[in-house]
Amino acid sequence: MKKNFYITTTLPYVNASPHIGFASEIVYADVRARFERLLGNDVVFNTGTDEHGAKIWQKAQAEGIDVQEYVDGYAAKFNKLKTMLDLSYTNFIRTTDESHIKAAQEMWHRVDANGFIYKKQYSVKYCVGCELEKTDSDLDNGECPLHPGKELELIEEENYFFKFSEFGDKLLELYKENSEFVIPKKRLNEIQAFVERGLQDFSISRLASKMPWGVAVPGDETQVMYVWFDALTNYISTLGWPEDAENFEKFWGTKENPNAIQIAGKDNLRQQSAMWQAMLMAADLPTSKQVFINGFIGVDGQKMSKSIGNVIAPSEMVERYGVDGTRYLLLTKGNFGEDNDISWEKLDAKYNADLANGLGNLTARIITLAGDIEYDVPEVDIEQLQKNIDQMALNKVLENIWKIVEDANKYIEQTKPWELRKKDEAELENVMKKLLVDLHKIATLLESFLPQISDKIKNALETRKRVILFERI
Repeated sequence: MKKNFYITTTLPYVNASPHIGFASEIVYADVRARFERLLGNDVVFNTGTDEHGAKIWQKAQAEGIDVQEYVDGYAAKFNKLKTMLDLSYTNFIRTTDESHIKAAQEMWHRVDANGFIYKKQYSVKYCVGCELEKTDSDLDNGECPLHPGKELELIEEENYFFKFSEFGDKLLELYKENSEFVIPKKRLNEIQAFVERGLQDFSISRLASKMPWGVAVPGDETQVMYVWFDALTNYISTLGWPEDAENFEKFWGTKENPNAIQIAGKDNLRQQSAMWQAMLMAADLPTSKQVFINGFIGVDGQKMSKSIGNVIAPSEMVERYGVDGTRYLLLTKGNFGEDNDISWEKLDAKYNADLANGLGNLTARIITLAGDIEYDVPEVDIEQLQKNIDQMALNKVLENIWKIVEDANKYIEQTKPWELRKKDEAELENVMKKLLVDLHKIATLLESFLPQISDKIKNALETRKRVILFERI
């Protein structure tokens, strides 16, 4: 039965070029979206760019360019990932889109009408890097642990606040009712502990006179929306909410049957699994169905940093490994949800072992040795992959596929079809038929993961033209 499927990445903040952390996130989402399409489901796959806030305003001013021009340039860089990584997203939303701005203001209206917004004078420490308020317990030696060395701002002004504190029990009930609301389990435990400690109301506006780059607060031109309150609404504004109620319900779901799956990095845990869910509750809208939280990627045992000079861009990986080589390496760098460490040396070794010497060599040998031997095209049950894919355990799926690759390469060494050609044509045909079937299975199982390579293998099986899938490094 055909289903409606919705998945979204976070929206990367346009203060820097795309990095492999976000590339990993969006490739994971792409595999899930492609798999759902193969099952015959109707898919919305959302991504885009987060373009408001103090960090953007400051960056544009520092570079001496118009802020809209600044965000336009970065939005284009992120949209180039679609071709660069062969992504299949259906929606690319920008928080400067007029339709999104109207939706964010409608979200404000509804939350306010339900009594969850108020105004007060306050003083708080604020990390511009995170675009989040920080309490002393959030800090290490007075600094944000995610942005060490970056001075915290002290904000003292009258702003609007969201009554986050009123949603603790409802959030805990949400987590209790769905034990897989946040995956992996340790992140669910982490957000539960955060909520159990007691939630604090947070500011959802800034004085426009100090920081004008944001969505105007409805009915108060002296204030603009806090960037997170604005940006989080993208997950439903991309569906045409509030005007297109039918499309919203079709893909976002209902309170009884939520449908939306989100994927984010661990620095977004609170925003996606608590703040956003509370906002939806406050507006009397369905919550998400599930939130997947990935870990960070380090390089040679260190956090990626421009100052250290160890930042790896997805464009660099694609230039070195090709599109599907890059996708494979991002998907197999380690377990989803864990912090993973990579290096060019590690990536080169895995690329050569698994792709050039593994799948690439296997494909070339089978096509060359098979000649015009025909085989019965097997029925391949891709639904066997569903359990692991539903858990974002994509590296496990690929490990299982690569077991077929390894076994097929071993079978070639054991049977020596190049010798059978000289002495036993019937046995050669039996051996090659098995290998052709194995290769067909591999190509079919890889459709969601390495779509270009899957197509190349299928074409080689059809034309019997030798193909080089991966050049050895």
